[in-house]
Amino acid sequence: MRRFLDGLYLVSGGMAAVFMVGVLGAVVLSIVSRQMGVHIGGLDAYAGYFMAATGFLALAHTFKSGEHIRVTLVLAALPAKGRMRLDIFALLVACAITANLCWFSGKLVLDSFSYNDISTGDDATPLWIPQIAMAIGTFIFFIGVADETIRRMRGIPEANSEEIHYE
Repeated sequence: MRRFLDGLYLVSGGMAAVFMVGVLGAVVLSIVSRQMGVHIGGLDAYAGYFMAATGFLALAHTFKSGEHIRVTLVLAALPAKGRMRLDIFALLVACAITANLCWFSGKLVLDSFSYNDISTGDDATPLWIPQIAMAIGTFIFFIGVADETIRRMRGIPEANSEEIHYE
């Protein structure tokens, strides 16, 4: 199971990287086409869709790599048992928040699909298509936060953090 979850976070990060290259491609194509006097409608919108996909798909990989910003001032001042309890509490709160985000991201995709919601730009893209990346990214992020919460409750310290160690 550990290998599967780590692979899931890695694939999600890889997909984020692909979408980041998509942002670059859309922006470069927009600049080049503008210089050539050709208008390609919707490139700005697609750059935005790719940017959103990049951000959401990178959440779990970034979290599991220990790269999210953490304020450890209070944790460092506590004894080891207090650090562990506060860390688990914070992770439980993060689970609740990410579960909520995951739920409403999925609901947004379903609502956009059922109402045939399309973008108002030149591209007229059905909005549920780019919103899928947000829903998938928040779902994988929720899995990552829940995974880390369970690991901490079992007494396993964060693998990629050198700031806080439980004794």
